[in-house]
Amino acid sequence: MAVKTTGTITVQGERLSISNPDRVLWPEAGITKLRYLEKLAELAPHLIRHCEGRYLTVIRYPNGIHGKSFYQKNAPEPLPPFVRTAEQNGIRYVVLDSLPTLIWLGNLACLEFHASFDRIGEPLRPTEWVIDLDPSREEEPRIMEAAWLAGELLRSLGIASVPKTSGATGVQIVVPVEPDLTFDELRAIGRFVGEYLVSRHPKLFTIERLKKNRGDLIYFDYLQHYAGKTLSAPYTPRARPAASVSTPLTWDEVRADVRPADFNLHTIGPRLARLGDLLERAPKQNLRPIFEFIRRRQG
Repeated sequence: MAVKTTGTITVQGERLSISNPDRVLWPEAGITKLRYLEKLAELAPHLIRHCEGRYLTVIRYPNGIHGKSFYQKNAPEPLPPFVRTAEQNGIRYVVLDSLPTLIWLGNLACLEFHASFDRIGEPLRPTEWVIDLDPSREEEPRIMEAAWLAGELLRSLGIASVPKTSGATGVQIVVPVEPDLTFDELRAIGRFVGEYLVSRHPKLFTIERLKKNRGDLIYFDYLQHYAGKTLSAPYTPRARPAASVSTPLTWDEVRADVRPADFNLHTIGPRLARLGDLLERAPKQNLRPIFEFIRRRQG
């Protein structure tokens, strides 16, 4: 029988209890809880940047990625005094805005961090537009081809974007935007782009919502980007055997057909040291001219 151990660490002046530091969370990748917390500290400046100011949902795996898991929206109890929360629709969400909060969540075996598209206490004008390319099968060798084609179409419309791995099987395309259009207006752009891609590449893309009706096609999901919905945050780890991390990519990497599993807790630190956060450098864009063009076109 495993022996439970507990230690304490001080993080930015806050004293935290760490339980079971030797528990293996990712067996295939050889990552224990203690190693995970070290990696979270490495990811912290970037992961926190993309989660703060948003409603946070976590997925907890108390016994590692092969054990039982559960989603948690309401802030876990007991709540340390340094952890801030925000309420929405009767749910008290954790506000991920500090390293102590992140390490506290990591100690609770929160292995995935999913941030809302809407921001806490702000009008419903999104600051990014996100397309989610979701494969219908577990292994999808065409996912980077699909991302490249979607990116090429956006470029033809004058829209610069940043692809990122979901950390699982999919790819998301992120467009930082000026907070001008509504979620519904951005959805209209997404539908236009998705329908065009389906018409040009009917053996690759679908906008069919029901998974059972998609066959082996890649779902061009323009509906997920909406108030109250979440997506894997940039730089969140994922509960996958490779300990993959949702990672922004260059378009050259997409064209080279990189493997999402290559971006993981072991490799993300050197990558960030070399490239920094590709999303942070992406300029915000004004998509209103595109929206007005589509609106006029559709009558």
